[in-house]
Amino acid sequence: MSRIYVIHENDAWVEPLRTAFGELGLPYTEWFTAEGALDLASVPPHGVFYNRMSASSHTRGHRYAAELTGGLLAWLESHGRLVINDGRALSLEISKIAQYAALARHGIRVPHTIAAVGRDAIIDAAKKMRRRFITKHNRAGKGLGVRLFDGSDTLARYVDSDAFEDSVDGITLIQ
Repeated sequence: MSRIYVIHENDAWVEPLRTAFGELGLPYTEWFTAEGALDLASVPPHGVFYNRMSASSHTRGHRYAAELTGGLLAWLESHGRLVINDGRALSLEISKIAQYAALARHGIRVPHTIAAVGRDAIIDAAKKMRRRFITKHNRAGKGLGVRLFDGSDTLARYVDSDAFEDSVDGITLIQ
């Protein structure tokens, strides 16, 4: 029987898997990616790799877990390993831009969205909105960065204040 490797950075989300795998007698190993090293010259073990990485990992103090996981998935895929929620899934998980592009590509309507980096670009993007708009972080989770604005002037005051929180990837979405 193949071993299952659970790639994650949040113990709480893996608990149901631990219980289920134990009940079913399935062999598994957890691969905690909040920190660690990856030897690219090594060969990965055989098995099934289940990626459970989250866009909100940085909110749990695991700032670089998604980046390490991305490298890990690329390494596994380069060796032909079976990866559930592969690198493409991770890229969708950590980028709303990628999510909206994928949805639109399949004919699913998405809100008018402008991605902006930097104060001036964020405010200029807001000026293109015809009515009330929201901002949100491109990489977030937990609703981070979601705020409603009546116009670009109120957004400018917010961006210039200490209350402004930038997305972990620096990209603010205006919708």
